[in-house]
Order: sequence, then C-alpha cells, then structure tokens
Amino acid sequence: MKRFTFIALHVHCWPVRQQCQLLGVSPSGYHARCKRAPASAAEQALPAWQVAAQRVFTTHAGRYGQRRLRAQLRREGHEVGRQRLRGWLSASGLRALSTRTSTRPPRTTQADPQAVAAANKLANPSCGVVES
Repeated sequence: MKRFTFIALHVHCWPVRQQCQLLGVSPSGYHARCKRAPASAAEQALPAWQVAAQRVFTTHAGRYGQRRLRAQLRREGHEVGRQRLRGWLSASGLRALSTRTSTRPPRTTQADPQAVAAANKLANPSCGVVES
C-alpha cells in the first residue's frame, strides 16, 4: 500500500501531521496529492505493449525469450526497449523455457563392445621401470 493511500484511509484515526512524520512524507505532499484529480482508468491500465507481450508469451507456450518477444512486438507495431521488456519479464515472473534438453554436445560415437583394447606399453617391465 502506498503511503499517501494509507494516510487517506486513516485520517479519522490519527492526525495527518503525525502520520506524515511517522511515514517520512511531507504534509504538503499529501495535501497536494489530495487536490489532484484521481487517476483515470486508462492511466491505471497496463500499457498496450504489456498486454501484447503477455499474449505473445502465452501464445508461444512460454518459449519466447526477451529477444524473440521484442522482435514480435516490433512486428506488431509496439516500440519497447530491451531493458524495459527484460525488467517487465522478471517483475512478472515470466521466464522462457529452454527448448534444448542439455548444454552438452550430443554423443555421436558409438563404442564397439567387441573391440579389443590396445596393450599398455608403459606397464611393460622391459622398459626399465623398476617396481618397488
């Protein structure tokens, strides 16, 4: 809850000056906010790019990350910066799913179970190695 909203809700309980002092805001700031017109529904609603980003993210089953999501939004006509989009994704708790199962390269060589391993020439006693 915002501090000014808290003060407005508790005006009947405590004096405004005391609440402002406890919450660390100026009384003149509180009174200036009270004189302002309330925010319209359009100002409180999400920006159009956030609605579109949420739609694109869910349409693609959470597989679109910041780069592909931004490219899709640009194609749709929404200009949004990459850092703003990145911050919105993390604040919303959205994280793209990885399509790769692992980061290791695939193993392409198949071992032959019937192959014979070469003899270990270093373990040969004729090489001058003396075992103790």
